[in-house]
Amino acid sequence: MGSRISEEKIEKIRNSVDIVDVIGEYVQLKKQGRNLIGLCPFHGENTPSFSVSPEKQLYHCFGCGAGGNAFSFVMAIEGYEFIDSVKHLASRVNIDMPELEQNDKANVSNDLTAMIAGNELAAKLYHHLLTNTDQGKEALEYLLKRGFTRENIQDFSIGFAPDSWDTLTQFLQRRNVPLNFMEQIGLLSKREFDGKLFDRFRNRVMFPIWNKDGKIIGFGGRVLGNEQPKYLNSSESKLFNKSQILYGLHLARPDIRKKNEAVLFEGYVDVISAWKAGVRNGVATLGTAITNEQAKLIRRNAETVIVCYDSDNAGLKATYRAIQILEENNCFVKVAKLPEGYDPDEFIQKNGSEKFRVEVIGGSMTTMAFKMSYLRKGRNLQNEAERMQYIEDVLTEITTLSKSIERDHYIRQLAEEFSLSLDALKQELFRLHKLKNKQSNSQEMHEVKKFKPNLTVQKRLLPAFHNAERMLLAHMIKDVNIAIQVQEKIGGNFNIDEYQSIVAYLYAYYADGNEPNSSQFIHRLPDEKLSRIATEIAMMTVSDDLSEQELNDYFKLITNYPKTVLIEEKEKERQDAEQREDYALAARIAMEIIQLKKELKH
Repeated sequence: MGSRISEEKIEKIRNSVDIVDVIGEYVQLKKQGRNLIGLCPFHGENTPSFSVSPEKQLYHCFGCGAGGNAFSFVMAIEGYEFIDSVKHLASRVNIDMPELEQNDKANVSNDLTAMIAGNELAAKLYHHLLTNTDQGKEALEYLLKRGFTRENIQDFSIGFAPDSWDTLTQFLQRRNVPLNFMEQIGLLSKREFDGKLFDRFRNRVMFPIWNKDGKIIGFGGRVLGNEQPKYLNSSESKLFNKSQILYGLHLARPDIRKKNEAVLFEGYVDVISAWKAGVRNGVATLGTAITNEQAKLIRRNAETVIVCYDSDNAGLKATYRAIQILEENNCFVKVAKLPEGYDPDEFIQKNGSEKFRVEVIGGSMTTMAFKMSYLRKGRNLQNEAERMQYIEDVLTEITTLSKSIERDHYIRQLAEEFSLSLDALKQELFRLHKLKNKQSNSQEMHEVKKFKPNLTVQKRLLPAFHNAERMLLAHMIKDVNIAIQVQEKIGGNFNIDEYQSIVAYLYAYYADGNEPNSSQFIHRLPDEKLSRIATEIAMMTVSDDLSEQELNDYFKLITNYPKTVLIEEKEKERQDAEQREDYALAARIAMEIIQLKKELKH
């Protein structure tokens, strides 16, 4: 758990952070009673089963079983080790960690910290060169002519890499930045013939790329001349993976969360242009098709996504694909309608900010309306064969709609446009729906089988003694006096092995003088499986008062269970003796059973 950090410091951090704020950066949470619920970030689901307790500072998913406190959530969601989760949460609440600083300095050369530090220095140099030097004058004029404002340039830390082979290399070298790391992240390249390092970005307008925490992890460079490629991104590395990054998310997140809506663009220029136009909930992929990771990242922050891609053929194809990926990740998707041939930046430059906000973003269409328009493109609907194919393609898309009212709306639209029988269209829709279900059935069954074991564990009907042990443990975690009574009455004699272990740790926790605190107690459990079980139990709703009668009933169920099991074993022994015609033995076993049942009653 980290010998270098004192328990007192860990407790100070845990008490200072609010788990709702921490999880709220990754999951859209809604109030439900005393808790908050959302879609679990650790497994795919359509119905929320992920619960967060502000009172207990715990989370638990009733679908996959994930659970714990703020530390365990950060470890699970970010893939951190425990110490990294402590550092991450400490930085959120401005708690200094001097005990780790020396180690961090010693390890800076093997850490991603060095790579980020190099990127941050490069960004400052590039921005300075653009805004304050003659070298950047041409690039600055280019940006201002393109409609960028000085405020844009400042907000997005835009810079310029000069047409030089070693400006950045020498700058980093003078500041003792490990140049081998700068090569790994694509700021520098190495010449083949002599191995000498040189600046990879030259004569380019530089756009820093941030991770979701606002740390610069890479760059996109737009060339000023005619060199190719026109746009150049940082190299893929352990720091920079463009399939997992959304440009501008750290800036857009407040507006995205406030509106519960994100606008998705194809590139950083569109995001910046839209920002200037007053659309400040925009993010972008980095010139590639949207990935599942990016879709999940959006869904953690908003329910609705407006796709605003270029209106050329490539943009329309990318929009069609993006809709599929986003909807598969439970986003409600709309499509911004740009005139043919425009990209978002061009539209804003030519038509102004208000028209973009009102007509393009405000006038966004449903995905089905977009698909019908897309499927119509390039087809001659006067030709019977093409018209019939178009109708079938549209009906196939209609089968994907979950709401019957939507299906009915678009079927009627088709029927009216092409003078078709509504009944005939409904029959064809039913046929296509059956065909689709048949094709996907085997895949769905495979997914259900993969996920079913966890659901079965959570939803099975538990025996009475098992429920009694769970309820008793929930009360014990909540109330030290109940824990004392249980310890005096039955000690650690719980029947479920994991509960025996949790009870032993709970007795030790209270023996150290700790007050009831479920998050603090669970944090001290050394085993992930025990932590999950204890979290699930601690998240149970139990009454503040436990009557003596109820407590005794729990004791009775727990202590009687071994005798019940013994009676069942004796019954089997008696039946075996009778089958062997050993009636004397059978009679003796029967007397033992009678005695055991008497003990159960009393």
